[in-house]
Amino acid sequence: MEASVPDNTLDYLVIGAGPAGLQLGHFLQRAGRRYRILEAGPTPGTFFRTFPRHRQLISINKKHTGWDDPELNLRVDWNSLLTDDPDLLFTRYSDRYFPAADDFVRYLGDFAAAQAPHITYDARVAEVARPEPGGPFRVTDEQGRTYRARRVVVATGVTRLNTPQIPGIETAEGYDTFSTDPAGFTGMRVLVIGKGNSAFETADSLVETAAVIHVAGPHSVRLAWRTHFVGHLRAVNNNFLDTYQLKSQNAVLDGDVTRVERRPDGSYLVTVSFVRADEVTKDIPYDRVIVCTGFRFDASIFAPECRPELTIKDRFPALTPAYESVNVPGLYFAGTITQSRDFKRGTNGFIHGFRYGVRALHRVLEARYHDVPWHGRTLAADHATLAAAVLERVNRSSGLWQQFGFLADVIVPDGHGGARYLEELPIDLAGPPVGDGGHFAVTLEYGPGHDQVDPFDIAVGRIRQSDAARADEGHYLHPVVRRFRNGVVEAVHHITENLENEWTSEQVHLRPLQDFLQRQALPIPA
Repeated sequence: MEASVPDNTLDYLVIGAGPAGLQLGHFLQRAGRRYRILEAGPTPGTFFRTFPRHRQLISINKKHTGWDDPELNLRVDWNSLLTDDPDLLFTRYSDRYFPAADDFVRYLGDFAAAQAPHITYDARVAEVARPEPGGPFRVTDEQGRTYRARRVVVATGVTRLNTPQIPGIETAEGYDTFSTDPAGFTGMRVLVIGKGNSAFETADSLVETAAVIHVAGPHSVRLAWRTHFVGHLRAVNNNFLDTYQLKSQNAVLDGDVTRVERRPDGSYLVTVSFVRADEVTKDIPYDRVIVCTGFRFDASIFAPECRPELTIKDRFPALTPAYESVNVPGLYFAGTITQSRDFKRGTNGFIHGFRYGVRALHRVLEARYHDVPWHGRTLAADHATLAAAVLERVNRSSGLWQQFGFLADVIVPDGHGGARYLEELPIDLAGPPVGDGGHFAVTLEYGPGHDQVDPFDIAVGRIRQSDAARADEGHYLHPVVRRFRNGVVEAVHHITENLENEWTSEQVHLRPLQDFLQRQALPIPA
């Protein structure tokens, strides 16, 4: 039972009206909770009014799928937020496969008006404090307005540039402010520091005008089509690689930039320590230097008594499986800043992933504070019924599809010959509603070592789709069922991959799963 608090205390104060804050606002509004969203800018989605700088998203917008099922369509719609209103699908806002950022801003405005109306704009948060240990949070905005809330959910995204500690880096241009007009780079030698999508987006935009473009960073370029991590370099941004490998004056430099010197004439001399040339160090002249090294979470708004612990070089908040700060109870996080949970492996950093993470967070909050059972259904605990339920979900669910290896359907015995089939829990979430009496977890996952295999190399291609006995060798996305007891995996079953992602074969998919479930019968709690 929570301590008594004043009547004007909110259940939830959400910081940020970007896609994550609006998604949570939708669920809070539907549940009838007392909440308010604070947005620093005058409209929703302030970040997307500036970024990406070249105003094209790389989140796909596939309108024509051949499917009538809205759940399946979300597998290839990376921009829509979750709602029951078909008019609030992003596919209604753009026909482009890679849509314009301005269309997304327009979409967020309509979504906010219809689904999450309790928003205060021009309310940049100045401080999050907790005057009494365990008591309500006190949040103050830059206008001096104060809000009290039992719980705070931070959905601000990553708002600070992740600038590397390089002598002289402050003299270079930042991704957030440099002029994107290619004409201004005509005939110039340009260095882009960074090897992510913002760096290659920038380099690609200058190919037609700059004389020489170098993209530099200490790590090798990783391609999303190989790693299946959509934050790695996407094909839509990798035209620059052709200009390098086909000898068109441009280059990718594998090494550390150790110094940036701005010379009196405004040009630069940059020191690069190369990784693949026996640590050779070279000073290279450039006319322009642009820093495109990503973003980080800004924790400066938190008072000392409720400052969240950070992780991954202090770029993100450190979180529990319930999206809660590891050191500040009642402080939760939503959206791209939850990517510390699956950093460079999954999709919590992206809308098509974190929309399901936000739904899972809302279900956590409903269960913890409002005694609402986790979304699911009760089934007979026999292997035939459970196998059919598993295949039904993996053939249709967009949440398991998008949050591969992270969100899991969970089957928990009820002690009376039945089982609860719970949908989309973080796979490592402990305690209720999972418990420790034994359960099955159902995920969609790529095979082990999938990022080390060239998916276009037929010599190491997929296994035969009729070979159920070798399903665990598959590299492509496929269902995995694990048997847990007391948090320990006791058995694993892989369902063989399928070209069309349809696991419907009685012989290849259903019967092997039934046999596994029968062998690994759920325990009946005493």
